[in-house]
Amino acid sequence: MSGNQQPNAPNLLGLDREAMQTYLASLDEKPFRATQVMKWIHQQGFDDFDAMSNLSKPLRARLKESAAIQAPEVLQGQRGADGTRKWLLRLYDGNCIETVFIPEEDRGTLCVSSQVGCTLNCTFCSTAQQGFNRNLSSAEIIGQLWVANRELGREHAGRRIVTNVVMMGMGEPLLNFDSVVPAMKIMLDDNAYGLSKRRVTLSTAGVVPAIDRLRDNCPVSLAVSLHAPNNALRDQLVPLNRKYPLEELLAACRRYVADEPRRRITMEYVMLDGINDSLDHARELIACLKRVPAKINLIPFNPFPGTPYRKSSQARIDRFREALLNAGLVAVTRKTRGDDIDAACGQLAGRVQDRTNRSTRLRRAAVTSA
Repeated sequence: MSGNQQPNAPNLLGLDREAMQTYLASLDEKPFRATQVMKWIHQQGFDDFDAMSNLSKPLRARLKESAAIQAPEVLQGQRGADGTRKWLLRLYDGNCIETVFIPEEDRGTLCVSSQVGCTLNCTFCSTAQQGFNRNLSSAEIIGQLWVANRELGREHAGRRIVTNVVMMGMGEPLLNFDSVVPAMKIMLDDNAYGLSKRRVTLSTAGVVPAIDRLRDNCPVSLAVSLHAPNNALRDQLVPLNRKYPLEELLAACRRYVADEPRRRITMEYVMLDGINDSLDHARELIACLKRVPAKINLIPFNPFPGTPYRKSSQARIDRFREALLNAGLVAVTRKTRGDDIDAACGQLAGRVQDRTNRSTRLRRAAVTSA
């Protein structure tokens, strides 16, 4: 954290190149200073203006007086048996979010949150049961990557370990569009993290108008939380479907990749025992995706306290996947990672000061039905 603690000071951590140039221009500095400052913050991991040695002393003094570099605070770090890491991060207002790092042989993937809690109410997701407090700022979003690089760099001699970022943590990213896009632009910037668009993935439950905006503003890889092959079932599992039904969602997916025929949309499909995992469901899904360039990720359900759902058996998952493959679709079963520290898909909870009272209503309903 920088020495400046003024509450209204701009947090430079969240400024993309254009915003950084605009801010430095307000200090009568030339555009190339934005490159220098971004390299110090994002490539070197510095939060001390005095250490930015290629900036003039007067500029460093002005930055200390008028700006800040403030990342979320690590409250707790956990390491799973498979090497998965999870950090509980405290924000300035006392809310907490969770961020997960998944190491693999050929990559290191960071799962980043975009909201404190979630406004949606997907019934199979632990995050959704926490309620919602607010959107994250761009600084709080990119700050998760900044913190992860710092924490992992301590163990790996400063080497960059994060090679991929997925906006699949707490929250619906497209409902926080104006903060998420600048943060992703910083991820892509060669003078910051230098990730390619195929290595940054945004996962959405299907906010159709924002999918089109994303295509025009920052066309990173897209993943869609599908989870059902028809509107009736998806209305139950993903209530947002009542506003943007499958037909509209899949049309938006086709538009998203229309100009790049080699790209595919990742369809996420959590496998719920007896709910969406039959061969009839597989056949519906095949028909549903026949005109969408897609890769289907079959996700074994990760249980959490109070959930009525159960994970599909491996035999049912294998049979479902085989049906998709036989129809010519690309389908894989996602390996569960970090479930021993509640870091698996759908398990992130954080610590949310719930403004919706959803979590309270759910607890009362559970007591009533007990």
